[in-house]
Amino acid sequence: MSEVITYYFTPVSPWSYLGHERLLALAHRHEASIEPRLMDLGKVFPVSGGLPLPKRSPQRQAYRLVELARWRDALDVPLNPQPKFAASSGDLATRWILAALDEGSQPALALAGAIMRSRWAEDGDIADEGTLRALADDAGLDAATLAARAPAPEIAARYDRHTHQAIDAGVFGAPWYVCGGEPFWGQDRLDFLDRKLAK
Repeated sequence: MSEVITYYFTPVSPWSYLGHERLLALAHRHEASIEPRLMDLGKVFPVSGGLPLPKRSPQRQAYRLVELARWRDALDVPLNPQPKFAASSGDLATRWILAALDEGSQPALALAGAIMRSRWAEDGDIADEGTLRALADDAGLDAATLAARAPAPEIAARYDRHTHQAIDAGVFGAPWYVCGGEPFWGQDRLDFLDRKLAK
């Protein structure tokens, strides 16, 4: 029986972006399945002691940019630590990914990867429906169907449910992976997840 990786993330997290494709490759290599959980960090942070980026100290904000550039270069992944639309909300994009889950986890994960790449490497505005339509089409999904499905109450309920699942699981940042009951916080813990799956 294959292992299951529960994957808590948000498309506005550059760390989720940096780990996304590596997670997919890791899961494929170990024949593990991924269960995506899209969460609202704005609701997770208050119950876990975290702060949204604008409220963090200048020292922490400055060091974050250093680390993002460091990881970008180490992984050889295109990333702009200060993208053009960094202030854009990720809620609409999240709802599109949640809507894509109705097609299965693989299509949703493919769309999530495209959305994160658009934000963090291509200066795309993921709060713009036109951007999301183009990304969905490129991912082989029916953009019109996703656009119609994304505002539905059941998608909002799914978003809320995933967020509360994250809180109940003790999640306090993104990305967050759980495998066999063991948590792994951050894309820099993927090596540990790899070792666990190799056992």
